[in-house]
Amino acid sequence: MPSLSLNGESSFARLQQQEVVQSRQFLTFLLGEEMFAMPIDDIREIIEFCSLTEVPLMPNFLRGVINLRGAVVPVIDLSVRFGRTPTPVAKRTCIVIMEVTQDDHTMLLGVMVDAVRAVLTVESEKVEPPLSFGARLRADFVEGMINIKDRFIVVLDVGAVLSVDELSSLMGMAAFEELHAPPGG
Repeated sequence: MPSLSLNGESSFARLQQQEVVQSRQFLTFLLGEEMFAMPIDDIREIIEFCSLTEVPLMPNFLRGVINLRGAVVPVIDLSVRFGRTPTPVAKRTCIVIMEVTQDDHTMLLGVMVDAVRAVLTVESEKVEPPLSFGARLRADFVEGMINIKDRFIVVLDVGAVLSVDELSSLMGMAAFEELHAPPGG
């Protein structure tokens, strides 16, 4: 029988609250043959890939924009953001809609991935620190690693990967370079 504390909270409820604090949930997805994960905290929804409207003078990682119930949402090709080849559109290609907050400004961003796999609940101490070598992407993009059945899944640092400030400056540089490119070049 659960005990009741002086403040009216049962010990069972306290244990449940402690468990919630000690575990995290991650969405796992594929980019090419590699499995990645990101915390589900900022994920709003996952939609099937739909047609994109291309926007001129944008960097190659910005595949275009979609209309999501009246909101214009930029869609970032995560593979290109990591310096790899563009994600080919296939039957399982998805757009993960993220709510990104930076400097008290919140915006929706779509992240294009090859396929969504599952939601994992992982104990916080099971998320290992990132390796200092061997990663095929920028070190600041990696929050940690999850080891599942002797296979490592890279946990992305969403704040770094989808940094509004960095993306804005890259978009501005792409527009500047396009405007100042020599004619016919």
